[in-house]
Amino acid sequence: MEQLSVIYLWLKAGHVIFVIFWMAGLFMLPRFFVYHQESEAGSAEEARWVEREARLRKIILTPALIAVWLFGLAIATSGQWWSGGWLHAKLLFVILLTGYHGWMVSYSKKLAKGDRRMSGKKLRLLNEVPGLAAAVIVVLAVVKPF
Repeated sequence: MEQLSVIYLWLKAGHVIFVIFWMAGLFMLPRFFVYHQESEAGSAEEARWVEREARLRKIILTPALIAVWLFGLAIATSGQWWSGGWLHAKLLFVILLTGYHGWMVSYSKKLAKGDRRMSGKKLRLLNEVPGLAAAVIVVLAVVKPF
């Protein structure tokens, strides 16, 4: 029994660590997009932003997303929380945030090709999405209101 509680604590620590990495990347990428779009098309500066965005996706965002899901699923299984309404709601928000992540990756690739569809203002507003989602997810995970 004690071994299971130790494993649970390590799973939880891993989950929290990678959530922090993932959220940091989700906050950084839209800000990178703003700077990218403000750079001159075809310039060396634009090329640097394309490279920065790709590195952020490949080194931080996608690996952190995978780790968050693996640790989170392991925690839910070890805690036997699959029937909890709070977990279902949390998973809904995590799925939505994962979709946002996917959209960001897609938009990054479009920007790399020179397709600048969104304004800086819209990108700045999109930067608020992960913060709002994180607030809801934390309340659901900590308070477990239902």
